[in-house]
Formats: sequence, structure tokens, C-alpha cells
Amino acid sequence: MEVKTKIFAEDGKQDLTITREFDLPLELLFRAYAEADIVEQWMNTKVLKLENKKHGGYQFETTDPKGNKHYFNGTIHEFTPDKKITRTFEMENTPFPVQLEFLEFEKLTADTSKLTMQIVYRSNADRDQMLKLPFAQGINMAHNRIQEVLTKLS
Repeated sequence: MEVKTKIFAEDGKQDLTITREFDLPLELLFRAYAEADIVEQWMNTKVLKLENKKHGGYQFETTDPKGNKHYFNGTIHEFTPDKKITRTFEMENTPFPVQLEFLEFEKLTADTSKLTMQIVYRSNADRDQMLKLPFAQGINMAHNRIQEVLTKLS
């Protein structure tokens, strides 16, 4: 299967950039990040909180195959519909510190759009540690799920 999500990680930097083009209208792609019921479908998670506004926040709960619960949360710093979301992201009970995420949504054509995510880590070492995990596979799978779930909605 083709890997459509691209990750750019420059040596010596503490950030990375992720890009993905979708066969989805811009407004529909943005809904994947803005509407709890859609987030739950593509992330296979439970949305406990999703406040899409400046100084809003979110919390997601995921259960692994062993029944253990994992929590992901953050604060939303900027929310501009169909344009951008700036937020923090934290995986509770992991060694990874909070990261800062800049999500930008771009209309390519009436039926296609692009997501660009810049993720800033506390240090270069933290970023490199994340990249040693199956991070690239996971983000590509998540983006494939967005395409799949939203194609059914359109």
C-alpha cells in the first residue's frame, strides 16, 4: 500500500512537518478534527471533551487490547474553521512531554484538500525518540481512516 502521508524531519531540529493530500473537500476534511463523532470514528477513540475555541481543550480515551485505558489531551490555542488549529498534545503516563501542533488546512480543488501539520517537540531528542516508534505508520493509517470514514459521509 502506498504511503500517502509524508513526514519531513530535518536533522538537528526539534520539529517535523507532516503533509497529506486527501480526496476530500476542505470543509469535510476539517470536520475530521472538529466534530467529536467523526474524531471517534477515525481515531477509534472515545471523545471525553472537545471544545473548539481559543483556550478550549480536548480529552480522548483509548482502550488497548488488554483493556488498559490511555488518555490524550491538550489545549486549543487557535481554532479558525476550515483554516487552522493550533493546540498542545499530551499522552498521559508516557515519557513524552507535551508537544505543540500547528494544523493547517488548504483547499486544492473543489474535491481535494491538503493537511499540513508542524509538530514541535521540547527537544531534538524527544522528536527523534518519537520517530523511532512506528509513528510514521500510525499517522499514515490514521489519515487513511480519515479518507475512508469521510468518503462514506460524503
